Amino acid sequence: MANPALVSKLPPFTLLTEPDLAFSPSDATHVDVHPLRGLLNFGPYSKGSFVGYTSRIRIATVGPESAFRQRGELMASLRSAYGASDRSEYVPEYPGFERLFHVALEAAPAEAHVKWPDHLPQLPGDGDLQARLFLAMEGALRRLDSVRDTFDVALVHFPDAWAPATRSKVFDAHDALKALGARFNIPTQVLNDRAFTFNHKASLAWRLATALYVKAAGTPWKLAPLHGVPPDTAYIGLAYALRGDQRAAHYVTCCSQVFDMDGGGMQFVAFEARDPVADVAEARRNPFLSRDDMRAVLARSLELYQGRNGGNLPKRMVIHKTTAFKEEEIAGAFDALTGVAEIECVEINTSASWRGVWLIKSGRQSPPSWPSGYPVPRGTMVIRSGTSALVWVAGNAPEVSTKGDYYQGKKSIPRPLQLIRHAGSGPLELTAREALALTKMDWNNDALYDPVPVSIRYSQRLARTIANVPDLPRSVYPYRLFM
Repeated sequence: MANPALVSKLPPFTLLTEPDLAFSPSDATHVDVHPLRGLLNFGPYSKGSFVGYTSRIRIATVGPESAFRQRGELMASLRSAYGASDRSEYVPEYPGFERLFHVALEAAPAEAHVKWPDHLPQLPGDGDLQARLFLAMEGALRRLDSVRDTFDVALVHFPDAWAPATRSKVFDAHDALKALGARFNIPTQVLNDRAFTFNHKASLAWRLATALYVKAAGTPWKLAPLHGVPPDTAYIGLAYALRGDQRAAHYVTCCSQVFDMDGGGMQFVAFEARDPVADVAEARRNPFLSRDDMRAVLARSLELYQGRNGGNLPKRMVIHKTTAFKEEEIAGAFDALTGVAEIECVEINTSASWRGVWLIKSGRQSPPSWPSGYPVPRGTMVIRSGTSALVWVAGNAPEVSTKGDYYQGKKSIPRPLQLIRHAGSGPLELTAREALALTKMDWNNDALYDPVPVSIRYSQRLARTIANVPDLPRSVYPYRLFM
């Protein structure tokens, strides 16, 4: 028998309900836990306002000349309906773009299509292939900028044969394109050859159509009100990047985005820290800001919230990042947010070593239970201490399945997020419920959830772009330019 002194027991677990998504700003009954099913049944959240802005979404294209027809056919295919051929328990029938989003999808006029040579060495300019590809992207977006009123989103095709030039240790064509798009205020959708041959047409259409709608400034869904979340709550996601060569890094770039309590993202803040990094090794392991820099970036972020809310301050602000908050960061946060009644600083750690197995009744006396064929339910939460909890955002989600169970990805035993509250108070169940809900707000795919809250994911993407394109101007950007 085990020594009782060596046995520890976790507290009872809690099951958080699957958060609802809202598909109407005015009808509280237009909600569903399933993003695609909700779009199919109710249409997008912005359907009432979007058509007042435009009745159509026009697509410009950029890519090798030989694939021009393929790009056009792919866009035209989004107008058709398709039955699900993979993940059929989760993916509903795709009904066609116009029926789904209540706007037409059209090709832009001829002047909004840029045709590159078919082979990389044929690209004009001097320097290596990567330098010439960058010049080609810059030239294409400059040309599109001259006819900006003729299109809404630019589709950019990088063929697989160009892979040696599209990504290396010092260059990423995707990130460079997004940085150029931000400079010209042009949203872009990147394609590779797989999009032309992917067999599961419904899945491809759901992903691509939703992304195009969002990049054209549409809103597919938002979060329905969360039980227990105080009114006028806002969320800030922070991500850090060492700018340029990390071996000689002197500054940390902090990327921040503010979210309303319905999960709607405002603009990014890309902030260059003024105080130099004294310990580069520590900054790589746990990037952090000085008190002055944290105060500055959060004050700028707060301005964005006030600009969208008539100058009003949020009553509660929740700050997310993936690393521990230093004492000077917490002090800087409270300096900047003195007018906010409640402030929470929450570390969302993705590298927890915990695992869980869901036990079900065996129908026998011995053993009375055995492992289920599915993992623990999504939303399982275990309190570890007064400031720490585990929450499984990946797990079984039967509410979105037509067959009773659904585990997204269907691979491995999921690990939980570890939530550690470094400042603030209140029930950890509320902190976990918010994190769980925000995993459903990444509009760049057709999945039920992202492995981390959108407050983390969006800021990480901008930080990655800045790390790969260090000359990106420090400014304020809408997220759709970086999707």
